[in-house]
Amino acid sequence: MGLQERQMIRTLTETTLPEREKEIVEICGSSAKYDVAWDTLSSDAAGLNFLDNVSCHRLNMALRTIAMDPLGKDALRDELKGVKLVNVAAPADKKIEFKGGVLEMHCAYAQGLSGAFSDGEIYQVLMKGL
Repeated sequence: MGLQERQMIRTLTETTLPEREKEIVEICGSSAKYDVAWDTLSSDAAGLNFLDNVSCHRLNMALRTIAMDPLGKDALRDELKGVKLVNVAAPADKKIEFKGGVLEMHCAYAQGLSGAFSDGEIYQVLMKGL
């Protein structure tokens, strides 16, 4: 892991992810912590660059759609406990699931949007698990 990656991880852990977690509290009424598999990103500056937009921003968009309805907000508050993010090598390796209160997304972050899930896809996975 080079200096650039260490700096990007520090910014993500100290600033970006805590801000996104605060947004989740505002949207859902409860907290959900991010658990990032940093070892999968440690030598991927491009992936680190896209992490927030590709996963965090899109997740919050999906959460806002669900939380527009009071029943949806209550379900999110009761069920969503965490978010696990894992970097994978190629878009063909991506996967998403919501079980045990944890939304887990495996994305090819360096590929930008082609390696990610849309907010609509995230919405559908969450709705099935709520």
